[in-house]
Amino acid sequence: MDSIRIHGLRKCYREGVPPAVDLQADISILKGELFGIIGPDGAGKTTLFQMLATLISPDGGTATVEGLDIVKDYRKIRTMIGYMPGKFSLYSDLSVRENLDFFASVFGKDVDSNYGLIENIYCRLKPFEKRKAGKLSGGMKQKLALCCSLIHSPAVLFLDEPTTGVDPSSRRELWENLAELKEKGMTIVVSTAYMDEANRCDRVAMMKSGKFLAIDSPSDIISKFDKSLVAVRSDDMFRLLHDLRSMPETDRCYTFGDTHHVTLKDGTSLQAGEIAARLTGEYGHSGVEARLVKASLEDCYMNLEDR
Repeated sequence: MDSIRIHGLRKCYREGVPPAVDLQADISILKGELFGIIGPDGAGKTTLFQMLATLISPDGGTATVEGLDIVKDYRKIRTMIGYMPGKFSLYSDLSVRENLDFFASVFGKDVDSNYGLIENIYCRLKPFEKRKAGKLSGGMKQKLALCCSLIHSPAVLFLDEPTTGVDPSSRRELWENLAELKEKGMTIVVSTAYMDEANRCDRVAMMKSGKFLAIDSPSDIISKFDKSLVAVRSDDMFRLLHDLRSMPETDRCYTFGDTHHVTLKDGTSLQAGEIAARLTGEYGHSGVEARLVKASLEDCYMNLEDR
């Protein structure tokens, strides 16, 4: 059963500029699914979340959340969803417990009635209940914001880049919490710029310039990568990037960690060893290493965005 349905959703902020969101296809997110939207800053993720959370109205198209129209039924939808924006938006001058009590009261709930849903998260905050929210660390702010988004037991949870600026330990804990919430049947839609996090999702949508480039499970997206991919490094990485891009067999080259990843044009039989030999002999590089590697989600994104 679908929890969210999107049909041609569109949002444009100013005339003469491309729309922030322009989803021309029909998209369905299943009930109980952990659905990821991945893409860089400016891809349109936040605008899409704000429309689905009924904070802004679309300029075109329609969408439903739990069978309710995001324009006509926005009041009902707001009682059924949890929304955690990318920027910390709780009351900094209220304590941890005061924030939690306030957000529960907004939905006509009390903390005790839904405490079981947040217990595994709030246990880390309990020693700091009287501390002002503005004095918390980034990871603790994230936990408090998640608790406030969950305290009314929503059917759908929207998380807009929840791990930006958060330490690795808190990132890991958040995704463990999301897995537990998914097991309880909650629909979770999360946006992220971290491709390693996207691997934890049931399905992901790769987004650029307001459009979805691909929607599938992470493993299926990777399995469809049909190009030879070579990781290359040398003692002069800056010049290496330019030289790799100048080679006629190169389809695309980009920096990936401490190497450059190169995809080769269709029909090219060039091997990794031949690339290393050419860079050493023709281009004068030293310390060259080249090896064939398997594609990651980030590689898939980089090679989809120009299509």
